[in-house]
Amino acid sequence: MDPVIIVGAGPVGLTLALALARQEVPSVVLDEGPGKDEPRLARTVVLREDTTALMERLTGLPIAEAGLRWSGWRSVRRRQIMREVDFDAPDDSESGIETVPPASAPLHVAQHVLTGALRAALARERLVRIAVDSRLDGLEQEPSGVTAHTRGAQGTWWRGSYLVGCDGPRSTVRKLQDIRFPGRTAVERHAVAALRTELPWAGRALLHRTPPWRTSGPSAGEVTARPLPEGVWRLDWLLPPSKDLVTPELLVTRIRETLTGWTDGATPSYELLDTGVHIVHHRLARRWRVGRVFLAGDAAHLLGALGTQGLDEGLRDADNLAWKLALAWHHGPHETLLDSYQAERRAVVAARLRAADQVLPLLRGGKGLRSYVLGAARGHDALLTDGHLGQGPVGAPGGYADSPLAPRHIEAEVPVDTLPGAPVADVRVTAEDGTFVQLRDRLGRGALLVVLIAPGTGVWERRHWVSAGLMPRLAAAVTALPHPAELLVAESYPGAAAHTVLLVRPDGHLVTALGGVRPADLYAAAEATLGGPREEEAAATASASAASAN
Repeated sequence: MDPVIIVGAGPVGLTLALALARQEVPSVVLDEGPGKDEPRLARTVVLREDTTALMERLTGLPIAEAGLRWSGWRSVRRRQIMREVDFDAPDDSESGIETVPPASAPLHVAQHVLTGALRAALARERLVRIAVDSRLDGLEQEPSGVTAHTRGAQGTWWRGSYLVGCDGPRSTVRKLQDIRFPGRTAVERHAVAALRTELPWAGRALLHRTPPWRTSGPSAGEVTARPLPEGVWRLDWLLPPSKDLVTPELLVTRIRETLTGWTDGATPSYELLDTGVHIVHHRLARRWRVGRVFLAGDAAHLLGALGTQGLDEGLRDADNLAWKLALAWHHGPHETLLDSYQAERRAVVAARLRAADQVLPLLRGGKGLRSYVLGAARGHDALLTDGHLGQGPVGAPGGYADSPLAPRHIEAEVPVDTLPGAPVADVRVTAEDGTFVQLRDRLGRGALLVVLIAPGTGVWERRHWVSAGLMPRLAAAVTALPHPAELLVAESYPGAAAHTVLLVRPDGHLVTALGGVRPADLYAAAEATLGGPREEEAAATASASAASAN
């Protein structure tokens, strides 16, 4: 069967290629560039816990060591600390400082470093071919596949089973498929500087609203400082809605004023490494699938206001689409399964865009009546903190509770702390070979995961309990599922009683939690997760039923 064609060699396209290769699906990546990325410290990404784990699982590299996990977060208004979060301190409720597990700390990394790690992993992949200097200019599809043409000195035709446009905001794939991309332009503008200096709060990110010092040029009502490795900081100044140019002289003056204000004295020494202007747009493609052609990442959506990260959602697009394309590639297309990519991912991104659009007038609307409402400043700060830390409606990753793949009427379903459709907690599990691993380490292989909650199994060797109690019956039920599944055992899971059975999708979202071993319910939930019976299977079942009735 022909490979999957991936247009675009940014982080989303490269992630998709790796995710497909892990499931034995070949791909061709059409890279319009020379195959390497320019180092830009003013272009960085903040990864959340789930997307950091995804990157490390796919690349096999410690991505966290290439960036910097924030040790804390502080938000300040004028000179008052509004909120402070520690990611690696012991719990001390009397201090007024929130404490969060270190694993939940956002990871800040330069985008070229992340892309370099993905390219290094792809260089070892036999199933991935990267075609450099290959710019798409034509696309045709028919029921059996797609054909793409790239221009250049040697124009080339490429044949593929599917094609995914990961080619950014100006997506050629989207334009060739005549897909509308409505939304709002320039909802936020930021002047950006990457510099090496020493600040009073090493390793902690800072959001400073309405700083008390005077500024040259347009007022900067908000400035963010986010640390990178080796003493480097990325500073972002929120600019007014006007389109005034940010001159080098103005930016240097802004840097000196900010650093002086933060250190309460003379300007500390600093080394300016990179600068830029970051413009945030909010857009959402009308369709994410047209036949065998899909959109992902910035080609499908643009977001990023209020400290949120658009790339995070692009990586989740790739993770969601990869296992569905792999199933279609190996077993033939299943329309319900492939359609669920748009249904799930577009709904999640649309909800985040709506949440941001609802609060933007409140936070950026100037000195209206809301500015004088008691407690408004603290409420505004909470919204911005949610965006920067990946929490709440503005920043948290969404779930797929309303997915067309969600099972209906599972009688044995029981509640756990993870809602159906939400990402699972990363607990320690015992694998089938007896080794202890993290649950997220078993994701992305194309198999469903079945997790039995069995207290005490972590104390005894697997051979002592693998053939006892519920295990034989559960193992038989797992073997009978309509798709390959891996049986894992966990000592505990948040909110789960003993003998609860979890069914987890290949991308780490919970399908259902069952109260005990219920083979029929487990099968029904697995079948729904795969899009229901295939058309030919359903027709065969109907024919058999009719024949038996006669």
